[in-house]
This record gives sequence, C-alpha cells and structure tokens, in this order.
Amino acid sequence: MKLGYNTGYWSSGPPAGVVEAIAEADRLGFEHIWSAEAYGSDALTPLAWWGASTKNVKLGTSIIQISARTPAATAMAAITMDHLSGGRFILGIGASGPQVVEGWYGTPYPKPLARTREFVEIIRRIVAREKPVEFDGEHYQMPFAGGADLGKPLKSTVHPLREQIPIYLAAEGPRNVALSAEICDGWMPLFFAPKDNKFYEDALASGFEAGARDKSDFEVAATVMIIPGDDVEACADMVRPMLALYIGGMGAKGKNFHFDVFARMGFEAECEKIQEFYLGGNKPDAIAAVTTEMVEAVSLIGSPDKIAGEIPMWEETVVDTILFGGPIDLVRMMADLTS
Repeated sequence: MKLGYNTGYWSSGPPAGVVEAIAEADRLGFEHIWSAEAYGSDALTPLAWWGASTKNVKLGTSIIQISARTPAATAMAAITMDHLSGGRFILGIGASGPQVVEGWYGTPYPKPLARTREFVEIIRRIVAREKPVEFDGEHYQMPFAGGADLGKPLKSTVHPLREQIPIYLAAEGPRNVALSAEICDGWMPLFFAPKDNKFYEDALASGFEAGARDKSDFEVAATVMIIPGDDVEACADMVRPMLALYIGGMGAKGKNFHFDVFARMGFEAECEKIQEFYLGGNKPDAIAAVTTEMVEAVSLIGSPDKIAGEIPMWEETVVDTILFGGPIDLVRMMADLTS
C-alpha cells in the first residue's frame, strides 16, 4: 500500500505542523502530497508554496472544484505547476456539491457529469497543444458565443512540460466513479469502505470498458482518517463530527451524496437519524448518532497493532494509495506500518 499526505482544509488559518509533516513524508518516500479547497483557502497556492521545498513527492490538488475556475484557467495552473515541480503535478478535480457551487461560486450545479466530461476534454486539448482550442459544448464554449463577438481560438503560449498531465476525479456515486475510469487517470474516493469493494470494482470496470482501457495506468487514491490510540471509542469520537457533518449537513434532505454512500453500506437508518438531528440544528445528537461501526467502516482507528492488522484488508481492494493527514508522528508510524 502506497501512502500520500493530505494537508486537508484550513480552518481559521494554515494547519499546524504541516510543513514538518510534508518534509518527513518527502524524506520517507511517500507517493504524493495533496492540498484541498472548499470556500476558504484555495488548493493551488499552498501546494506551490509547500511543494517548493520537496524533491520527490508528486503534488496533487484534492480537489480543485470545477466551478471555481474555467477549464482554461485550470489548465494554465496545471501547466504552470507541472513546470515548477519538474513534472510532479497531479490535477485532482471534482464537482463539489450544490451548496458550495451555487452558494459560494454563484453558478448552477445541475448536470455535474456532463460538465466534468467537457471540463476534462478542454484541459486535455489545451495541454496537448496541438492546435488552437475550439469547443462547442453544452456548458463551455471556446471561443465564447456572443459577448463582444471578437473571440478567436487560441493556443497556450507556454509549451507544457508533458503532453498529458494526470487528472484524478473525486467521485462517490457509481456513474461518477465510472466516469473517472473512462476519462481520467485516477479516482479519489472520500469515504471508501473495504467491505463495499465489489460495488466500486464494478463501477470502475464499466468505466474502463467505456474508455477501452484497463487499470494498469490508473490510480485509486483514497482519503482515510487515521486516528491512533489505545481507546477505540475515544478515537472514534474524533471522527464522528466529520461524518455527522457530511452525512447530515452537506446538502439537503434527499440530495446528499455522502448520505447515499453510507446508506449503500447498510447504514441508512443511522443516516436518517443523523440527518434529522443535524438539519434540525441538534449537532451534538447528530454526532452521537454516528456509530463506531460507521467510523471503522471508512477509517483506521485504534492501537498501531490494530491499524496494522487492518491494512491488509485495504490492500485487497481497488485502492492503491491511502491519503491521510496528521502530525509528523503519524507520518512516521504509517511509514513503518506499510514498509
């Protein structure tokens, strides 16, 4: 099992200890480091700043939200980062959700799969730099049809370092997972449960078939919360607030992709209770309704020996790389457990 270090979302400022943790991950041979964005810090600036001091790890965005930038602006950033890192950049993208897309970016959310497909295609064309880009899609037009009516097809003035920059897609639903296998170079699950491996294996297989390809050039990099400690319940308590937020508070009733993920795992009754409490303004009870079984389905918690004993279960899945965040001691512990 390969390892990646995820710096995660900022709260009121940069996460403490992240510079030291990144340096140690680079020294210990981690596969990559990742940065995130939601509606606070952006993903690219910290990655460039922190990544400048690394030598070996790949540098990925987990994730750039496709509504935050046009395809061309995203391609420009990817080309720039790839040059600056010496070909170590991975463009991780995702559709995010309607609350953020419409509430923060002020753009419509519907048809995320179609938008993603067009977004990736335009980036591929810009990076390939074969000719000036022309694209007439449902969601994106290059040149723009209308306005001053003076636009013309353009080609990047910068020659990309690589003809194809890896694109990874964050996805949870089966059609999105399949899309990642069809048109992208990797899939980034947020709440992956080893016991549901067959479900995702089938979704990926359908995408590989549609794209006439196989998994040999594809990476599954799953974000996993890892909380070491002798008291399993205390460790689970550190994960419960996050799961309650995503299951109960991300999206509306009947329109929450994270809710759907846990419902597919067999936790639908628990999810309904969590959502009812959370949307009703009762966050403490929503957090308490997250069972330890739910936490253990998608996380690695407990003593180092317990965590070590569960890693083989992950190695038997479609997951190639575990992404996690935390202090430098956790970086060292996971390096030891997977060496």
